[in-house]
Amino acid sequence: MDIKKTIDKMIVSSNANIEDIVNVLDSNCDNYLFQQANNIRKKYCGDEIHLRAIIEFSNHCRCDCLYCGINRQNISLERYRMNPEEIIEYAKRAYEAGYKTMVLQSGEDPWYDRGKISYIIREIKKLGDIAITLSVGEREYDDYKQWKLDGADRFLLKHETADEELYNYLHPHSTFKNRTQCLKWLKELGYQTGSGFMIGIPGQTLNTIAKDILLLKELDVDMAGIGPFISHPQTRLRNNPTGSTNLTLKTLAITRILLKRPHLPTTTSLEVTNVRDRENAFYTGANVIMRKVQPFEYRRLYEIYPNPSIKEQSIENERKEIENYVKMMGRKISSDRGDAIK
Repeated sequence: MDIKKTIDKMIVSSNANIEDIVNVLDSNCDNYLFQQANNIRKKYCGDEIHLRAIIEFSNHCRCDCLYCGINRQNISLERYRMNPEEIIEYAKRAYEAGYKTMVLQSGEDPWYDRGKISYIIREIKKLGDIAITLSVGEREYDDYKQWKLDGADRFLLKHETADEELYNYLHPHSTFKNRTQCLKWLKELGYQTGSGFMIGIPGQTLNTIAKDILLLKELDVDMAGIGPFISHPQTRLRNNPTGSTNLTLKTLAITRILLKRPHLPTTTSLEVTNVRDRENAFYTGANVIMRKVQPFEYRRLYEIYPNPSIKEQSIENERKEIENYVKMMGRKISSDRGDAIK
């Protein structure tokens, strides 16, 4: 089989079947795949890299995800919640440091009800021209609707795996049907919608990854986070190996080729496995970096997976460090909010 021809067909048609995707994932045609993905990224997204500030405001979670370090069964984890005023203050600091997007992320913590999150959104919007991305999990339709009315621009809700049986096993508190229903609601309400999945989660096959990519296309996502699975010692998947970074980069590249326009971040999990993989991701389709901006004492506690690379420094210095890194790669930092590319 001529894999280059399969890749070329994907580029022209923006379509592929499961067999085509599996064949590319299973091939050794990495250099050609990565080069073509980088060309597509340049054509549709340019050379700008978008910086996002993440405020991980609570590690309380109602969920039992088998892979996640902040799952509710982890009794060894010190839990925290940032109060609304503290969240707004750190959003202000990040905005003053030059960030135009705030990603408000937490475990599925019902303490932050509709009213609290509405208040936070409205107050952050008063600070300036800021895009707000919510990442707070599965909520009621009316919650999503109200937050959109309050000014939320985007919502990130990873589907984690397109294999319904595997999803339901990994998420005993939820169902695949409910997850995809939430994603459809978000699109219906006009959010710039993001999803994503892990590479290497136990039970995953190349067929599953192909279905994951095709689900992103079906959902017409505006952003997608794709990173390797990293086991956490306080989860039921603690003894499983880390997902392949090369397979992650190939999946990222195929996603760029088929979907063309979505924002694709280099995920934190890629940096944990090897900071060099962050750079590689920018040459295989990625165009976004996300950076934690909550207080240091909270950063170390938002431990979805172990992250020994966390270091204490100011929001301002960290942003300068990233700007220098981007310049070193010959790319530039975007000066706008980085809204969905149409």
